[in-house]
Amino acid sequence: MALSNNVIGAINFVAMLLSIPIIGAGIWLANQPDNSCVKILQWPVIVLGVLILVVALAGFIGGFWRIPWLLIAYLVGMLILIILLAFLVVFVYMVTMRGSGHLEPSRAYLEYHLEDFSGWLQRRVRSSFKWERIKICLSSTDICTQLNQTYTMAIDFFNSHLTPIESGCCKPPTECGYTFVNPTNWISPINNIADPDCIQWSNDQTQLCYNCNSCKAGLLANIKQEWRKADIILLITLIALICVYLVGCCAFRNAKTEDIFRKYKQGYT
Repeated sequence: MALSNNVIGAINFVAMLLSIPIIGAGIWLANQPDNSCVKILQWPVIVLGVLILVVALAGFIGGFWRIPWLLIAYLVGMLILIILLAFLVVFVYMVTMRGSGHLEPSRAYLEYHLEDFSGWLQRRVRSSFKWERIKICLSSTDICTQLNQTYTMAIDFFNSHLTPIESGCCKPPTECGYTFVNPTNWISPINNIADPDCIQWSNDQTQLCYNCNSCKAGLLANIKQEWRKADIILLITLIALICVYLVGCCAFRNAKTEDIFRKYKQGYT
């Protein structure tokens, strides 16, 4: 019994360690400028990681100090958290399946369209109330102003690989035919009706294309990339947690069997 309980305690120590990449993924998302403005995924990930840490700690204590009810609580709680983590992994994958950039002639960067993304993600930015808060947050960052320090020549800018949010928010859509002055200053559009975003563009450095659908699409494309990276971490951790949980279940069953056999022998003698 003592050996099995020690094994359970050691297994739960591993489960405690596995909560670290989950919490780390949430913290990483929270520190990304776009995700910090949207505030969707990071807190569920961080909370789930903390809960896994707490439940694993309970199992660790229950294993080493032989507290059966704490071990049972661990088995039930960890099963629920594994199911929640699996749901989160699948959900993130499903909502980030759609949405990719479009090539434009003589441009290395891509253009992004809002309708290409999943309906759930679109609803996060379509509301004028939600977008106003996100827009203020984005305009307060140096995402666009950094481009002016990096690119001074039009040819260099056109051959650059901009991030989706830089492409969507910091410049007008390519099809509008604006003339480059600098990355955040464009004049003399050729075709102002090619896209509704053409008339939304402003050289006001606090406005730029933050009112454009292309900016919303660029934000979602950035989020998609970051969520996919976090989802890989969550998936790997999920698989490891399932393995640890199954080993823990076997160790708990063996401990109960040993306990029953010990009591039987005591009763027999």
